[in-house]
Amino acid sequence: MDGILPLWKTKGMTSHDCVFKVRKILGIKKVGHTGTLDPEVEGVLPICIGEATKIVPFLTDTTKTYRAKVTLGYSTDTEDQTGAMQKQENVDAEISEETVNCVLQEFCGDITQQVPLYSAVKVNGKKLYEYARANEPVERPYRQVKIHNIRFLATTYDKVGKTQAIEFEVTCSKGTYVRTLCVDIGKALGFPSHMSHLVRKATGNLSEQDTLTLDQIQECVDSNQPVPLLSINKGLAHLDKLEIDENIKEKVWHGQKLPLPSPRPDTAFFRMTYHNQIVAIYQIHDNKKEIKPARVFRLNERK
Repeated sequence: MDGILPLWKTKGMTSHDCVFKVRKILGIKKVGHTGTLDPEVEGVLPICIGEATKIVPFLTDTTKTYRAKVTLGYSTDTEDQTGAMQKQENVDAEISEETVNCVLQEFCGDITQQVPLYSAVKVNGKKLYEYARANEPVERPYRQVKIHNIRFLATTYDKVGKTQAIEFEVTCSKGTYVRTLCVDIGKALGFPSHMSHLVRKATGNLSEQDTLTLDQIQECVDSNQPVPLLSINKGLAHLDKLEIDENIKEKVWHGQKLPLPSPRPDTAFFRMTYHNQIVAIYQIHDNKKEIKPARVFRLNERK
């Protein structure tokens, strides 16, 4: 089996748990996921199987789309609903949809985020959450990320609890912390806040509509039906494509460098396909005059 299993991860499972379950159900060792989802987050988690494990970094680097909820009124030490309450400030009057939407749009484009304290990012060889658990001070690094699109969905005001929840959809670059985005949105609105809910709706061009649950995968195996995998080519649709002939295909399969094509590809990495089937991923050589292989595939790929 070679392809991408677009899994819908349920709450309560780690990404590693999902890989372990898929290996057990399919009886295959060569399995890898394409970007960690926290246990309390559900959503699209592409699982690469067989030869598709070669493209894990290329799927990890794609944009992600999330549906998130930020709750104004109090912050937590983890920046999400799992943490202990820190600052609290009543939202005494409902903030209008117009004001919320204006603030959301301020976050479109390139933004700077401070990495959350409860994260696996390392500082001086030690993970930030290890500093947090040991109650040790540490300077958290900043990152540049990109918000491609952010869209207001709904808002709900709680008169009793004096909080306000705001739901939005965001498409963002690799490395974006949505919980930090929620905290920053709260600050822009003048209140301590935290991320109270998160669902990943898409990874690159793989969306919720493509996904299967672990139960559905088990049903396929139990009924001797093939598990519907997506092609490696589909998973790499965000990369430019160069269609090659049989002569070039043989050179590609042997890992040869090739002259820089014209027009030059727009993406740093690009697909080489033969009859619309993936053969390799190439990149610009350091000499800027040639292209060289980054990954080579020899398979009869599913269309």
